[in-house]
Amino acid sequence: MVIYLAGEVDKEAPVRLDDLTPRQIVAELDRHVVGQAAAKRAVAVALRNRVRRQKLPADLAQDVMPKNIIMIGSTGVGKTEIARRLARLSSSPFLKVEASKFTEVGYVGRDVESMIRDLVEIAIDLVREERIAEIADKAELNAEERLLDLLLPPSKQVAEGEQDEATTLEQFQRTREKLRQQLREGRLDSRVVEIDVQERANPGHFEIFTPQGVEEMDINLKDMFPNLFNQKPRRRGMPVDEALDYLVAEEENKLIDMDQVARVAIGRAEANGIIFLDELDKIAGRESGHGPDVSREGVQRDILPIVEGTTVNTRYGMIRTDHILFIAAGAFHVAKPSDLIPELQGRFPIRVELNPLTVEDFKRILVEPKNSLVRQYVALLETEGIKLDVLTDAVDAIASFAFAVNENTEDIGARRLHTIMETLLEEVSFEGPDLPDKDVVVDRAYVEQQLAGIVKDHDLSRYIL
Repeated sequence: MVIYLAGEVDKEAPVRLDDLTPRQIVAELDRHVVGQAAAKRAVAVALRNRVRRQKLPADLAQDVMPKNIIMIGSTGVGKTEIARRLARLSSSPFLKVEASKFTEVGYVGRDVESMIRDLVEIAIDLVREERIAEIADKAELNAEERLLDLLLPPSKQVAEGEQDEATTLEQFQRTREKLRQQLREGRLDSRVVEIDVQERANPGHFEIFTPQGVEEMDINLKDMFPNLFNQKPRRRGMPVDEALDYLVAEEENKLIDMDQVARVAIGRAEANGIIFLDELDKIAGRESGHGPDVSREGVQRDILPIVEGTTVNTRYGMIRTDHILFIAAGAFHVAKPSDLIPELQGRFPIRVELNPLTVEDFKRILVEPKNSLVRQYVALLETEGIKLDVLTDAVDAIASFAFAVNENTEDIGARRLHTIMETLLEEVSFEGPDLPDKDVVVDRAYVEQQLAGIVKDHDLSRYIL
């Protein structure tokens, strides 16, 4: 069962992964994901083994392969959230990809190596954001100085540093500091300044379609045709606040060494990357249960070398996949993990089954998270002066209806709560701005009035809920 506990999710104190035992990793996951103990224990051990491997001698560490995992469970029970929280806890590059997107490679899909290239892009963004955080203050200060030069160009005497014009220099500095204060207070935001804007273009990277899928090509066209891409910056007027953002971005690009970022990112993707391979059951075998057909088996055999360990060419350089952690998931209602080709089965030694959600789980999901569905709707309607009060008996009724619809139609787990809540509060959301009485109480009677007829009519519930 999955819920999000109250707490500052986006402002968590950084945790040193080396200091966390498997039990402590599970405890950290418990702050966000409740229940599913077996799945959390499995990912905690897999994550801890990475720390253990890094303490081994290099020759031995190279042969210690990641313990890849298959999570078995219906949609909406928390498979993705466990993997995503694990990646966030360890600051690992994380990519979710659907295995079924590779079933028609060369026609509507992409080659399996594209997921490694996508993981590298995510790692690049992750490392770049860290570097930006380190130099943010310096970039903002540099941008501020450039903007002040535009707002108050230094006089010739000041620019040349002529000391006999001390009064002029002192007056200039006073005026500049006043402008700096006004700039920081936002009082100059509407003033327009002219700055040199460089056209953003990247002709050195593009994609082509081949019979094997979409391939990336990295050709430095600027070196091949130097005169073709020499673009002069153009003068453009923009408000001060917009100009400041542009100049900050420019200063960040100047201060960040992207070659170093790429090297660090590739290393992090190789050592700490996590790929969540969803819908693995969709490529496991025929629906008739007679084993994999040619197309699905072909996809498995394409995925196999990536999981086993190979070298993939990316626009930032070569990357090894030997120690990337793969967490696969699927409902496996028809196909079973044993329907996978034997070689791929062997690369996923850990299998865990997630429990379906109960009525009690739904109740907790509705009210316990800091940004739960109930709290979201209360906050949304409060923006228009509507005071929405959802009583405890209403929460019980909503949870019961959601569970009943999942049982009678298709079980989509906690995602059913979204459709239930939207249908329940549709009238209030539509009529809200025009309501004379801004106090709206949602109790069991109101829930039954809005939903009971739809839930009991199986045909309606299939289309509406």
